[in-house]
Amino acid sequence: MTTPTRSSGAPLIAAVFALAATGCAAVGPNFKPPAAPSTTRFVPPGEATAAATGNRAEASQTIALGEKVAGDWWTLFRSPDLDGLVKQAIAGSPTLESAKARLAEAREGVAEARSALYPQLSVGANFAREKQSAAAFGLKPNRFPLPPNYNLLQIGPTASYSLDLFGGVRRGVEQRSALADFQRDELDAAYLTLTANTVSRAIEVAGVRAQLKAVDDILDIDRQNLELVRTERQAGQVPDSDVVTAESQLAADETLRPALDQQLSEARHALAVLTGRPPGDWSPPDFDLAGLMLPGRLPVSLPSELVHQRPDILAAEAQLHASSARIGIATAQLYPDITLSAGITASSLNGANLFNPAGLAWSMAAGLTQPIFDGGLRRAQRRAALADFKASAADYQQTVLQSFGQVADILQALQHDADLLAAQQRALALSSDSVRLQRINYARGGAGVLGLLDAQRQSQQALLGYARAQTQRYQDTVQLLAAMGGGWWDANLTVTDNSDVRNREIKTRSPGAIP
Repeated sequence: MTTPTRSSGAPLIAAVFALAATGCAAVGPNFKPPAAPSTTRFVPPGEATAAATGNRAEASQTIALGEKVAGDWWTLFRSPDLDGLVKQAIAGSPTLESAKARLAEAREGVAEARSALYPQLSVGANFAREKQSAAAFGLKPNRFPLPPNYNLLQIGPTASYSLDLFGGVRRGVEQRSALADFQRDELDAAYLTLTANTVSRAIEVAGVRAQLKAVDDILDIDRQNLELVRTERQAGQVPDSDVVTAESQLAADETLRPALDQQLSEARHALAVLTGRPPGDWSPPDFDLAGLMLPGRLPVSLPSELVHQRPDILAAEAQLHASSARIGIATAQLYPDITLSAGITASSLNGANLFNPAGLAWSMAAGLTQPIFDGGLRRAQRRAALADFKASAADYQQTVLQSFGQVADILQALQHDADLLAAQQRALALSSDSVRLQRINYARGGAGVLGLLDAQRQSQQALLGYARAQTQRYQDTVQLLAAMGGGWWDANLTVTDNSDVRNREIKTRSPGAIP
């Protein structure tokens, strides 16, 4: 009678499994990505951007609204040395390796959570040395003697399956998938930060070297002035105080160089670290502003597209998704949990008849767990999940607002950079003429040394100001390209697969679905 009973139970189990697979809905909210913002501008209508007055500086820049940033955006600066440096940073960065490993860990977490959707199969084997008493079975030992000692061997498979009627397991998979998305966005953010910092540091090297050149020019002028004053003193045309004043000016200007030398050393060391090398083992190229081309056409995505491109916004969205799934997990814990199990065990006293059909035993069971009283634990967990979702939604909104504010600031900075550079260019031209004329007048006795030194100070400020204005314009250009998301969706092919790239470009996530 054992065989018919076993065969009649199999269709019942199959029917229950089919019912669980087709008739169950996950409780809790189905996640929907936040709607794109309705605004179409980054700056108020009354504020001009580089597109309106970019031709006022030595090189114009225009805003191409609606265009996406290229993946290798740093090539816009037209510097082979810069391109090679960024590639080295991508290849050697420990930060990227750490982010890749954390992404791999998160993806394995998805696989771990998904395993609970399938039946769990295992095989067990036991060996025991036992002694039984007839009295334990209600028998008289003298009438039913049992062996004093015997060996018992048991082996057989067992299976269990949670029906997941209310979707707690599926919501867990959804949460782990959202957390994997978060780690993917963190990797993208690390990639973007690395490339932006590398380009920014390279421009810093070029800018400091330009300022050092300006200081060298200033010191040359100081020495020429000192020589002129000494010549005039030897001719008896000026007093000794003029010589002392000229020497003091040279000594004061010589103090400008050490701070710039330190800044240059720090920028070089930072580039070595960004490429994954100790500063003592490697030196970056000597970048010059003249060897970099300022991008004239700046691609700026629409606000509605920016939220689908910036890694920090996408990471905030992934956290919001994980918080939504957490609500479903907490809600499912309020409902019954049904588990099916089955097993077959073969037993033998001597091992010879271990797989004899007469010694097989099987079992099927269904267990139901329904929480009745837990001191408010599960409902508190659900309320906590709801509060966490509300906080994540507010964090997402704040991240979007901050990103829009950052873009607006940079767009205005580029406009002001263009105005400042034009003003510095005019000031430099005028101050250079002033120094030249003051030197001629001084040599002819028509002006004192103070007038000459005052003109020189103005020229000094103009030289350094022009170099700083050039550098700042390049830096703000880098910041704008990075603020657009940096084009990582098509540049980061070395750390992702094509399907991820397509999904990231349009950023559509199926609400509540199991990936």
